[in-house]
Amino acid sequence: MDKRLTRTDYLFALMFIFMLVCTLGAFFYGLRVGQEKSDQKYDKILNADKAVVQEFGAYDQQVLVSYYHTIFLPFREFQNKWFERMSQIELGNSTVDASAVLKELYKLADEKYTVLQGKNMPASSPLLVQSHQGYLKSLKLFADTLKGYQGKANGLSGGQLLDAIQKDPYFIEAKDQALTAQKNYFDSIVAWNGTIDPDIENFDPNNNANLDQWRAMNINVKNLYITSKLLKNKTFIPFYPQDLTIRIDEFIASGQAKKLNVNDVNQTIDLLLSTNAVRSGDFVKGKAKWYPKADLPQLPFFSDVN
Repeated sequence: MDKRLTRTDYLFALMFIFMLVCTLGAFFYGLRVGQEKSDQKYDKILNADKAVVQEFGAYDQQVLVSYYHTIFLPFREFQNKWFERMSQIELGNSTVDASAVLKELYKLADEKYTVLQGKNMPASSPLLVQSHQGYLKSLKLFADTLKGYQGKANGLSGGQLLDAIQKDPYFIEAKDQALTAQKNYFDSIVAWNGTIDPDIENFDPNNNANLDQWRAMNINVKNLYITSKLLKNKTFIPFYPQDLTIRIDEFIASGQAKKLNVNDVNQTIDLLLSTNAVRSGDFVKGKAKWYPKADLPQLPFFSDVN
């Protein structure tokens, strides 16, 4: 005969089923919690990787080119016009209306200031942010300088007017801001170079490089060294830093440095500038000969004469 299940048997069976359900529930709950923690962990890793990629891209070529066209070039247009008009005043005669020239330059400085004020650089590129701010401050100071001399320009000779402007505190600070901004931009170019050549060796511009140290420098490091020296000496020039760089290389290679007993880069810079031996476009004209395999970002001032 079949034995019938007692109440105790039913209770035991129910308790077993209940415990089995609880065990399975705990297992799946633990599995879910583990998956969530794992997802959170890998999300952090992925986000960290994205942050690193963003950091590495802070000075990539696209950013450098964007900065060139939106910020560097507008200031450069003012800078070119500044030297052109100052030369007119210096070499001018009674036909040159100095006051009108300064008024024209003032309007241009103010116009470029407005243009740059409407631009922004990503916070991930601090050197370019600083460079942008420097050019803004420089244009404002140039405008203040020019406005201050408009009314008295025609009462001075060309030489007297230029001398007064050169000694003006606003102009001195305008130069300093422009040279600092230029150095920051070229510093960012070296940072870009470091992404494609991790072994690139920088050189402390606070030190005076001898000619052997100069020869060993990467082209971008040479340009940065020049911008540092121009800033230190408050030398505001109409040509690009790389134009001076190539003239130094040519001067050393020609044997002139040895012949004139010039032993370091600072002496070479002083000599070339004092003899007006550097011209805009020197770098572009000689680039194929002197730097055929150099790692340079595709920026217009490395390939176009302007």
